[in-house]
Amino acid sequence: MIADEADFLRDAIAGLSGQPRALPGKYLWDETGSTLFDRICSHPDYYPTHREMALLPAVAAEVAGRVGRGATVVEYGSGASRKIRALLDVLEAPARYVALDISWDFLVAAIRRLSADYPAIAMRPVHADYSQPIRLPVGLADGPVLGFFPGTSISNFAPDQAVAFMRRVRDTLGPSRFLIGVDPTRDPARLARAYGGCDGLMAALHLNLLTRANRDLAAGFDRDAFRHEARVLEAPFRVEAHLVATRDTACRLGDRTFHLAAGESLHTDNSFKYEPAAFQDIARRAGWTPEAVWVDDAGTFSLHLLRGA
Repeated sequence: MIADEADFLRDAIAGLSGQPRALPGKYLWDETGSTLFDRICSHPDYYPTHREMALLPAVAAEVAGRVGRGATVVEYGSGASRKIRALLDVLEAPARYVALDISWDFLVAAIRRLSADYPAIAMRPVHADYSQPIRLPVGLADGPVLGFFPGTSISNFAPDQAVAFMRRVRDTLGPSRFLIGVDPTRDPARLARAYGGCDGLMAALHLNLLTRANRDLAAGFDRDAFRHEARVLEAPFRVEAHLVATRDTACRLGDRTFHLAAGESLHTDNSFKYEPAAFQDIARRAGWTPEAVWVDDAGTFSLHLLRGA
């Protein structure tokens, strides 16, 4: 068994052994999952991408002015590497772009497309799980550094987890700036459409986690025995994704069999919603100094520029 599959097996057993049961959301991102999410980002129901892509170009020049010439840009969870274009277009002579993602094949294809449009910028794809400490394969001491974490990926972390993640980013990047997208939305109807709708694409993304477990771990999940459900919950405010068993079912991981009763669920992902002041408190706890914040006119998306000593 290769290392990634061994990690998946260990984490899946731990998640199914707990209460409530879970499958770690980071394993959503195989090539199929990344492709499905790319389609979700284009869907009218999924507001975060649309709001961010309206806000990011409007503030990119100001970000570039604060960062300076010859920057190394390090993007966490780069996916299709589309949003980075808004920064690469206005940064002054950026030296390199380092793209981190857990989905290697998807990442390589994205960097191949991007390289053709920005031949003067050195590009380095890095296969990495940013929920763990990361050592970059490039030095960062020869110019300014800008970390970039777009979308709402910080929302996958509960507050204390978000603090820990941002401390790891500070340790990895050193003296730098960090531009990060944050979703403060609290409208339950909008959230239900975004995380439970998208014409079935969101359900397909989460059900693909079972397909991946069957392929990589021979888990024997019956996909037809589960339905996707998005739950809007309080304290702290968040959306949880679940795969709910529609009948009694079972799977096998390693030498263990797990039985799920009808109505029992597998918790697959979180999206915590952070209002600007609450997120700035998280940033300070992680050792970052808030430098600027921009919020879209509808109050549904914010971009934060942080500075790390």
